[in-house]
Amino acid sequence: MNQQSPRLRSRAGGRSARRSIRSKRDVTMLPGLKNTLPLCEVMDGAGVERIDAASMDILENVGVVFRDPIALEDWRRAGAKVTGERVHLDRGLVRDLIATIPAGFTYHARNPANNVALGGRQAVFVPMTGAPYIRDLEDTRRNPTLEDLAMFHKLSHMSPALHSTAHHIVEPYDHPISHRHLRITYSSMKHSDKMFMGMTTSPKNAEDVMEMCAILFGAEFMETHPVTTGNCNGNSPLVWDETMLGAMRAFCRRNQPVLCSPFVLGGANTPASVPATVAQLNAEALAALAYTQVIRRGAPAIYGHYLATVSMKSGAPMAGTPEISLMNFMIGQMARHYGIPWRTSNTLGGAKTFDAQAGYESATTLSAVMHAGANYIWHSAGWNEAGMHCSVAKFVVDAEQCAMAYRMAEGPKWDDFDAALAAVPDVGPGGHYLGHPHTQENFQTAYFMPDLFDNNSIEQWTAEGSREITTRALEHARNLLADYEEPKLDEATNEALLDYIARREREIPAMDALNQEH
Repeated sequence: MNQQSPRLRSRAGGRSARRSIRSKRDVTMLPGLKNTLPLCEVMDGAGVERIDAASMDILENVGVVFRDPIALEDWRRAGAKVTGERVHLDRGLVRDLIATIPAGFTYHARNPANNVALGGRQAVFVPMTGAPYIRDLEDTRRNPTLEDLAMFHKLSHMSPALHSTAHHIVEPYDHPISHRHLRITYSSMKHSDKMFMGMTTSPKNAEDVMEMCAILFGAEFMETHPVTTGNCNGNSPLVWDETMLGAMRAFCRRNQPVLCSPFVLGGANTPASVPATVAQLNAEALAALAYTQVIRRGAPAIYGHYLATVSMKSGAPMAGTPEISLMNFMIGQMARHYGIPWRTSNTLGGAKTFDAQAGYESATTLSAVMHAGANYIWHSAGWNEAGMHCSVAKFVVDAEQCAMAYRMAEGPKWDDFDAALAAVPDVGPGGHYLGHPHTQENFQTAYFMPDLFDNNSIEQWTAEGSREITTRALEHARNLLADYEEPKLDEATNEALLDYIARREREIPAMDALNQEH
């Protein structure tokens, strides 16, 4: 017999099949994830109660500073003890308020096919935001532009496992700071029909985002349908400021969810202890979550946080450490204890390039947040250098890692179990399954086949140019962008959004220009 071996036939056919798949790229967004993985709970019931009691003691006896006269008056009316800017919250009041936060809700996207549920075991992947630098398609670190932001929104749209375009994935330095929130929001709306985040850089900026959402979705629709997400960061330890609280009011009054996110640098603005850090963080989050219900009872809200531990050698924030994983497990338990959806950060890296350190840090965090049962999984693509830059190469690899985590979290699929088992007697001892009809029918879906990881022999890898992951990822990003098709906005809606932006840019001084003049 002069037949080509099944192994060689498989390799040649595999390359051809991959080319065929690429030519018919399916970028349909995966449905919101229903995470079936067992939850990793590192505390028993007594541990949860101990953290809760410690947090309530902090709220009652230490208090939380609210640097905002409106919030202080709101708390007085709600029955809290207010001394100067410090608010002492009775645990009964806190429990009464947080009990009205919905345990889950559905985000409504511009394209209804991209609506996603959040809460319980329902989760979403959201790319990173806030990078002041980019590592671009040439892997050059530089200041980003609005065009770069649009590129990331397009890549988000083309990545099936990403459920959102976030907002300012990178800072568009070619626009005045005072106008950026308008252009950033429009870019999210224009380049994708997935859900997106809303800027909370000031109360007025948050109100602009709400007005633009009202143009896109309708003000009445927003009263009963979450369409965007705001993030409000606390100033740990135990401070919430006027900027964040004003933005929180803008979102909550429109019934739009906010992430109530203490900004934790473990050992720097929290005690040098994992349980004590979680107790403080929990108190800070509960104070903000309770305030969302003072603003509007029943408004959706999300228990948030940003977690890093601080190197006692340099003072720099670290990613991927074991304590961060432990805190994620514990925070997940606390959020479930209160029945509130929760946010975490994903695929964080402190490396300066897309190297092995970045991969290890990101993989460690991704595994932990999946087993912690997080709902709003933010910073899921691109984050490196402690958030100082977003890497195009890392962005697309992270997005594929999220797709792999999604597949794992779906759990084993039993739908073809009997058919697959029937192949065993067909093949028998010593045979192989490559040519079996069941394998031929299911090979593309039975096992996840990464586009960006190279699993070929060293000889084939060398023959194809010895290309490492960064080179392959940047080529993949270019291919995605070449295939991108804009999901067009309704013409009248687009015109109304541009008119609103033009009017607000006339009304808002271009602060960058004023600063240069003075």
